Amino acid sequence: MIDLPESELRERLATALSVQRWVDEVAAAAPFADVDALVGAATAAGSPLSEAEVDEAMAHHPRIGEAPTGEGAAQEFSRREQEASAQTDDPQLAKALAEGNATYEERFGRVFLIRAAGRSRAEIVDELERRLKLDDETEKQVVGEQLVEIAALRLRQMFGAATAETGRTSETASPREPAA
Repeated sequence: MIDLPESELRERLATALSVQRWVDEVAAAAPFADVDALVGAATAAGSPLSEAEVDEAMAHHPRIGEAPTGEGAAQEFSRREQEASAQTDDPQLAKALAEGNATYEERFGRVFLIRAAGRSRAEIVDELERRLKLDDETEKQVVGEQLVEIAALRLRQMFGAATAETGRTSETASPREPAA
């Protein structure tokens, strides 16, 4: 059972996806039987995100391949999510990502966003190149879907092994705190 005080739940939801309407909708569905119920409610609330909501959420995401600035749970999640994609000795991939980011920003007017967790830098570059060919409307939809995927991943990390007694895991207080 995931049954936290409303303020704590809202704070964690905002860490997963900083969109006020989404946080309100997911929080209103609490308590949740388990993490799958939470992720189901979160996915439904985020499908689809409006253009304004995508912009709201994007204000909190760093450029792919670059470390997020500032401190906090959302920035720490971003650091961990980008870790694997940053591990490469291939200067060509690093160059392709930097050039692709610049082209994407010029074309779409925002940073390129992708669920980086579980993807190599080569996979990210391939997806960046594919998405550069999309029309504006399709790309907005893809960005919204990626934001919801990132939120679901973060929620699973925060609430994945919640205990019935506390609704907490060793990961839920902060992504920076090690497992007990």
